[in-house]
Amino acid sequence: METKNRCAWCEKDDLYREYHDNEWGKPVYDDDKLFEFLVLETFQAGLSWHMILKKRENFRKAFANFDYNLIAAFDEYEVQELLKDVGIIRNKLKIKATITNAIAFKKVQTEFGSFSSYIWSFVSGKPIDNNPKTLKDVPASTSLSDIISKDLKKKGFKFVGTTVVYAHMQATGMVNDHVEDCWTRS
Repeated sequence: METKNRCAWCEKDDLYREYHDNEWGKPVYDDDKLFEFLVLETFQAGLSWHMILKKRENFRKAFANFDYNLIAAFDEYEVQELLKDVGIIRNKLKIKATITNAIAFKKVQTEFGSFSSYIWSFVSGKPIDNNPKTLKDVPASTSLSDIISKDLKKKGFKFVGTTVVYAHMQATGMVNDHVEDCWTRS
């Protein structure tokens, strides 16, 4: 069996390695996938990403396959149902933020043609390669994530602090923070 050098954070288990190898840091330009990551990052705030990944399929089921058009129409009934769902993180503020974010997401699509066009405009459509040598060189946030966070909040998004935004940038490949000796760089 071939051993691959990976970013050390993903060596917890196969789920993490699979996510690292096949998703994390790969550019995502699809609005549906960008919204999925926005939902997951919203729920991850203050919690571990590993926990969210383990519950990802539960989130998919609970949140209408991450369909922002459907989620934007959720009302108090759906909020109460989601609060009963033991398969997800049952945080009322994050659930309501997801609904609010679906509405804001659609407004951004209307204004910019797609959410992808909007979010990728912050990096001129191309990933920023930070080329970190070690995990210590990977920031939790940057001045750019500060700017994006402020702009998202201005557009009505919730739970989009600079750390959440930077994690979203990493997950969707807007920034490449794979460490220098990670096999994904080859």
